[in-house]
Formats: sequence, C-alpha cells, structure tokens
Amino acid sequence: MAPVSPTQRVLSPDDVVDFVRSSFGPDRRVADCGPLSGGGFAAVWWVRLDGERPGAGRPQTGHRDVVLKVAPPATARLLRYETDLLAAEARYFRLVAERAPQVPVPQVLHHGHDRQLGEWLVTGRLPGRSLPDLDGDDGPVRADLGAATAALHRITGDRFGYDAGRTGGATWSAAFAAIIDDLLADAADWQVTLPAPPERFRALVARHGEVLDTVRRPALLHFDCWDGNVLADRDADGTYRMCGLVDGERFLYGDPLLDLVSPLLFRRAEDEPTHPFLRGYAEATGAPLVFDDGVRRRLTLYRMHLHLLMTVEMPSRGITPENDPGRHTLLAELLDRDLIELAAD
Repeated sequence: MAPVSPTQRVLSPDDVVDFVRSSFGPDRRVADCGPLSGGGFAAVWWVRLDGERPGAGRPQTGHRDVVLKVAPPATARLLRYETDLLAAEARYFRLVAERAPQVPVPQVLHHGHDRQLGEWLVTGRLPGRSLPDLDGDDGPVRADLGAATAALHRITGDRFGYDAGRTGGATWSAAFAAIIDDLLADAADWQVTLPAPPERFRALVARHGEVLDTVRRPALLHFDCWDGNVLADRDADGTYRMCGLVDGERFLYGDPLLDLVSPLLFRRAEDEPTHPFLRGYAEATGAPLVFDDGVRRRLTLYRMHLHLLMTVEMPSRGITPENDPGRHTLLAELLDRDLIELAAD
C-alpha cells in the first residue's frame, strides 16, 4: 500500500509479521492485518494476533486485536517538534492510564527500536468508530470528550512545553514563544510561504506574553483532539458514547485553553459556549467557561499556532497548492484573520 505522505513507511503483511515477532516472540502469529487510514505521520495497521502456541503449559489464548504504529523512515524530513513522537506517545498513554484511568486510551503493549526495523509501537485496539464515521447524534460523545479533557488537565507537569528535554520553558510565554520559533524555522527550511513575515508572528506572541503568563500551572494537554482521534460506540440504550482517545504523541504541558481549539477545528469556542464539548468540559471542572478578554486573546494565539502548524507541515506530508488548493487557501485566510485579531487587541 502506498503511503499517504512521505513520512509514512510502506508496509506489507510480511513486515507486520516481523514487527509482531520482534515485539512478542515467535509464539505470537498474525492471523490477519490491514492498514488504518486517517493519519498522515506514521504508518498504522490493525493486527489480529492468534494465541500463543499451546504446549509447555501455555494454553491457546485466542485472538487479540492490536494496533501497530511504525515511525517514519530514517530518511524522512520531519518538523522540529516531531522528534521521538512514538516514544512520547508511549509515555502519554502510560501516564494517562496511571493518573486519569477514567480516560479511555490504548494500553501500551510494546515500544520497540531496532537498527533494521526502526521504531514502532504496539497498543491494544480500542472498540468503536471515529467521530466522522458515526451515523447518529454525536453530542453525547463530544460532551464525554469535554469531561475526559478536563480529567487530563488535572495532571501537572514539571515544566511548560514538550517533555524529555524537547522544546519548552520555565514559563508558558517562554515555552509558547519557543514552540512558535520552531515552526517558523521549519517554514524557512521548507520554504513555506506565510501570510506575514516571521517577525510579525514573533512580535505578536511577545506582545501578548503577559496574558500568556497568567497561566501558572503546566497542565497535561492532548493537543490533537480533532474528530478523527475520538472513538465512540453505542451504549445499552443505543446512544453513542466516547470509548477511546488515540494519537497522544503530540502532547505537551501548558494552558488548558489550548485544548479547546482542535475539538472545534476551524471554529471559535467563544462563539459557541453551549457546544457539547464545552458543556461537558465545564460540567467536569465544576466552573463555567468565562470568555473574557484575556481568554479570547489566548484562544486566538492558540488558533494561530494550530493554523501555522497545519500550514508548515504541508510539504512534509506531500500536500501542495496543486493537489489540495482548498487547504492552502483556507489556512492562509485563517492565519491572516488570527494575525489581524491579535494586532487589534
């Protein structure tokens, strides 16, 4: 199967067998497997394992469904913040399972690294379908996501930004400025045309540094809670409820408001205060969301960050103005709007 983007490795069923053997030994065999769509970074396959071979006191354990995620090839060019993302995802899932067990994340079964195979991650496969694939009311699922996000935000890190020595800082303004600097450096490396010079982005972030530093606690952020990363299934009453939150490799520590952006992608939380996600979040925190001037400015900064990231990552994913002109146009318009709003505040 051809990759969706240059960062995705081309895998075959035989490759999947090699990863399974390296993860669990020769007694676990692949009964069936196939690629999963929806992502644009790593290669992701579902795998059905058969049981261990009977004998030596080992009973036949039956099938088990898992997900195999394989890191980009060593030759792939990545953005600066995409360093060691599979290792980060393993840390994230383990942390959430320990500190916020009510949030349904996949179980980490194996994180491996091999000179020949590269880096890979095997997790349990959660039930359900992603939000875009549902055929009924998704409001309860979005409310569940809001409550789960609030639970994640109760976990506190020891610094702002990414963990494990990656980009961050002692204050939220310093960490956020460094994150934006990385994206601007990536834009220069990839010769990405932006709607404004890099200096304008940096100046606007610096201008709003004081409001960023009203954030004093580095909360755990998923960051990537777009609809494709939220799984749901019907409960006993036939209502769709959230049953999984996946793709945690881009997590960081910072302002909880940053996590109110991707669940309302290309929209504005302050314009939709009764949105099910925001309602579920407020109910779980026990406090209403107040969209005062400082909150609105921070949300605009975080939309700018997401729109900048989505713009800068396009060449690394093989996306061009020719093969996806609509995305280029939309993101340019959104970034321009973000910059105008930040300059006016």
